[in-house]
Amino acid sequence: MSNSTSVQFNIQVGDDLTHNVKPLLNEIKHGLDNLIETGRTTIIDLRSLPLAPGEEEKILNTLGQGEVQAQLNALGLSEVTETQYAGVWIVTHYNDEQHIISRFIEVTTMPEILCSQTEDVMEAYSRLTLDLADNP
Repeated sequence: MSNSTSVQFNIQVGDDLTHNVKPLLNEIKHGLDNLIETGRTTIIDLRSLPLAPGEEEKILNTLGQGEVQAQLNALGLSEVTETQYAGVWIVTHYNDEQHIISRFIEVTTMPEILCSQTEDVMEAYSRLTLDLADNP
């Protein structure tokens, strides 16, 4: 595949609505219930769902934007945005041309992508220990 080829994962044809907006919002509500009751995380891959033109935008507009936003540059740009509903996050990954390659709704207290990996924490501890030993 050449670099100029753009891959669309969410193909939308025609103007008919799939009527998946309300069921998806209810799934998010159910995910919040599960998070509260069991602590279990729910992840919804928006690009794998059959959505009509404008439905993804309607979902994102309905969820709105909360107080927390983060950008990461690890294997490409990723954005993590809290919605107006605490515990509901939009995680978007981009390719080098800034095209969206995946978008997820995560119902969780903290999206996994923002959590430090154990190996990284161990390496940071070792590095800080060495830095402190070198500079008493």
